[in-house]
Amino acid sequence: MAQNEQAEATAAAPKKGSNKLVLIMGLALLAMGGVTGYLVMNSRSGAHGAEGEEPKVALSKQEQYLMLDPPFVVNFKDDQSMRFLQVGVSLMSHDAAALAAAKDADPVIRNALVMLFSSQDYSILSDAAGKQKLQAQALDAVRKIIEKRLGRPGVEALYFTSFVMQ
Repeated sequence: MAQNEQAEATAAAPKKGSNKLVLIMGLALLAMGGVTGYLVMNSRSGAHGAEGEEPKVALSKQEQYLMLDPPFVVNFKDDQSMRFLQVGVSLMSHDAAALAAAKDADPVIRNALVMLFSSQDYSILSDAAGKQKLQAQALDAVRKIIEKRLGRPGVEALYFTSFVMQ
């Protein structure tokens, strides 16, 4: 009978090492639960708190160009005769998404620029100031189109790579 009591006492008494293991596992589970709760709360507050903020745009350090090919050829009237204008245009941006949107919107951009170029006056385009004004107007037209599609202007510059009037 003494042996049965001793066996029951050892079976009922937990081992010292198992208490530490249970305690460590409990703390680990508690810590993981806290981290998970923190991440869930931050993801929810980040989604709702950032509604008023602009999303971050990944900009390239290097300039990227998109040539609008083929060059634009338009005619416009002068007081004496019919005139022609051929303009090569390239867009520059640090935002690859803006250039991709411009490439997708090529027919829309080309239409806007053809309308702009054909409405010009020969005498105004004969000097550098007139060409610079036309360049600024063309950039504004392209930015408006890109902004409608992308939500930001995106294109930083528009260059005339060729400019021939006849």
